[in-house]
Amino acid sequence: MTGLYLHIPFCQRRCVYCDFYSTTFGAAERERYVGALSRELARRADEADGRRLATVYLGGGTPSQLAPDELERLLAAVYDAYAVAPDAEVTIEANPDDLTPDYVAALAALPVNRVSLGVQTFDDDALRLLRRRHSGSQATAAVERLFRAGIDNLSVDLIYGLPGQTQAQWEADLDRALALPVAHLSAYALIYEEGTELWRMRSRGEVDEASDELSLALFERLMDRTARAGFEHYEISNFALAGHRARHNTAYWTGAPYIGCGPGAHSFDGEACRRRNLPDLRAYLDASPCVPHEVEHLTADEQFNDLILTSLRMSDGLRLDRVEARFGREACAEVVRTAMPHVRAGRLRMEDGVLRLTRRGLFVSDDVMSDFMRIGD
Repeated sequence: MTGLYLHIPFCQRRCVYCDFYSTTFGAAERERYVGALSRELARRADEADGRRLATVYLGGGTPSQLAPDELERLLAAVYDAYAVAPDAEVTIEANPDDLTPDYVAALAALPVNRVSLGVQTFDDDALRLLRRRHSGSQATAAVERLFRAGIDNLSVDLIYGLPGQTQAQWEADLDRALALPVAHLSAYALIYEEGTELWRMRSRGEVDEASDELSLALFERLMDRTARAGFEHYEISNFALAGHRARHNTAYWTGAPYIGCGPGAHSFDGEACRRRNLPDLRAYLDASPCVPHEVEHLTADEQFNDLILTSLRMSDGLRLDRVEARFGREACAEVVRTAMPHVRAGRLRMEDGVLRLTRRGLFVSDDVMSDFMRIGD
């Protein structure tokens, strides 16, 4: 099995915190893009190497900025060129304000069975600060509308540590999200990425970054609230009801192969080769026959680091037999030696040959995982 990612780089406007590749657009450009993406899908189908697609993921950008007929054309191109498993998870990211009754009805007629909504917060003042286009009530209505239409595998994205956000406001966001018919929740600490408008706002003294103490308190509220609602905390930033882990992202975290199409999209062969399409829409539209891209062959140390980072992010943890099988007995012993100080400090636990972050370790996960990293020459 393998996964397929389609990058849809269009946004009406850029949110202040976003550093993903996206661009504004016109109808003619969008039409050209659907054609170019369909051609790339067809040209690269042999990379699936006969494997069925277990997941298809439309991310962005804002995929819901595509018209329903354009989404239909893209998905038809996928199903024409690839063998898609009957039970494949087919996800589209969407902005709540795009999900009108007509748009939801069109989505329900397509082979889309999962929608990830970029809610971020239900607080209207915070949404205006972030330059999001929707309101809290629109977000609530969008989730309920999708559920009534029969798309019941729904995920909501939230951000915590917003400028001026209190613990009570964060708890209100969590309560509103968990009261909705959602099966999955992703929650991320706000990051001030250099070059974003948010980063410039902080530099000008217009907003203040949340303190480490507050961020920790908000993360604790997140874990407690989701646990009470029956959600499994299966990855540092992701929570799911039973049977509703994000299969596409889980495949990425477990080292499965995936194909990424569109400008800025990444691919991985499941072993040691990564590909990145260059994030340039104009060059992508003008390319023929091969889109501009870069290929990276991972060293053994880079593969080791990837295994540590992706495995420890998940509640399933890092299996020591997997380390030994891939990198040898000495590498496994190296992992154990590095882990023991963290085990004694209560940041990691080792059970049945599996290494996992504890609740305390989750708070300092970057520091813990950095200790395992091999630094190449």
